[in-house]
Amino acid sequence: MGPVIELIAGSYEQIAFGYRVSTGEEEWTATADFTHHAHTASVSAVATSERYIATGSRDETIQIYDMKKRIEHGALLHHDGTISCLEFYGSSHLLSGGQDGLLCVWGTKKWECLKSIRAHKGHVTSLSVHPSGKLALTVGTDKTLRDKVDVYNLETATLASTIINPKRISSIKFLTNSILAIAGDDETVRLCDINTQKVLCEFEAHETRVKSVDSFITEDFCVLVTASNDGFIKMWKLNLESLEPPVLLGKVNTTARLTYTKDVLELAKKKRVRISTVEVVLEEDGSPKKKKKKDEFCLLRSHPRRPLSMNGEL
Repeated sequence: MGPVIELIAGSYEQIAFGYRVSTGEEEWTATADFTHHAHTASVSAVATSERYIATGSRDETIQIYDMKKRIEHGALLHHDGTISCLEFYGSSHLLSGGQDGLLCVWGTKKWECLKSIRAHKGHVTSLSVHPSGKLALTVGTDKTLRDKVDVYNLETATLASTIINPKRISSIKFLTNSILAIAGDDETVRLCDINTQKVLCEFEAHETRVKSVDSFITEDFCVLVTASNDGFIKMWKLNLESLEPPVLLGKVNTTARLTYTKDVLELAKKKRVRISTVEVVLEEDGSPKKKKKKDEFCLLRSHPRRPLSMNGEL
C-alpha cells in the first residue's frame, strides 16, 4: 500500500480545503476530506504540523485547527496586517510573518507569543527555519527581486549564482541540492540547475498562473505538486535523473481561486511536507520556557469550538 497524502489549500473565497489522495500505480485520485470557512478575508498562508493546521489571512488572524479532534482550536492575534507566511518547527513552535514586518514565534503548548521581532521595514513575504531551530531566514519587500533568484553559499556567505525567470516569481522549491523548481506569473513551471543557471526542463502546468509549487519524494520518484488561480491542484510524477517533462498523476478541481497550498505526506510515522513554499516541517521538540507577557498576544475564541465540515460540505 502506497503513502496516503492529504492536500491542504487556502483560497480567495476565505475557505480552507482538505483533500485525501489515494495513490495507484498509474493514477492518483483526490477526494474531498473537509472544507472550512476559515476567515473573513482571503486565506494567505497555510502551515501543517503533526497535529495542527494553521491558516493566515488578510483579516489579520491566524486560525488553528486540531486535525486529531477535527475541531477549531482558536485564533491568534498579534499582527497588524495580512499574515503572509507561516511555518511550524516540529510540534513545539509556530513562526509567522506579516505585512507589518514582524516575525513572531509562538509556543504551541499554550499558544503564546514567545518572541516578536521587527524583521523588515517592509512586508515579510517568506520565512524558513534552520534544521537546528537556532536560525530563521526571512524575506521581505525592503529590496525586492521580482524575476530573479539569488542563490547564496552559506559557508562563505557569498552569492553563488543568479537565475533569471521570464516572469515575476511566485514560488520556488528545491528538488535536490542543485535543482530548483520555479513558478511565476505564467502557466509554466521551470526546473533549473543552480550551478549552470540553465533551464533543464519546463512544462505548462496550468491554464493560468501558477501560485504555488511543492514536492516530496516517494520510494520510486519525486512528486511535484502545483496549484493555480484556475482552481486546480495537480500532482506530477518527475524522474530526477532523466528530467523529462513530468507525467500528470492526478488533479482535483477546488472550483476556487487558490492562494496557497500544502501537502501532507502520512507515512508509518506521520511527516508533514509543505507545498507552495513547501518545505519539510521538522519534528523536534523542546521549546524554551519563557514568562508570558500579558500584552504580547491574544488567543481569541469568539465562538464555541466548531467541527470542520467533512466530505467537502460547506
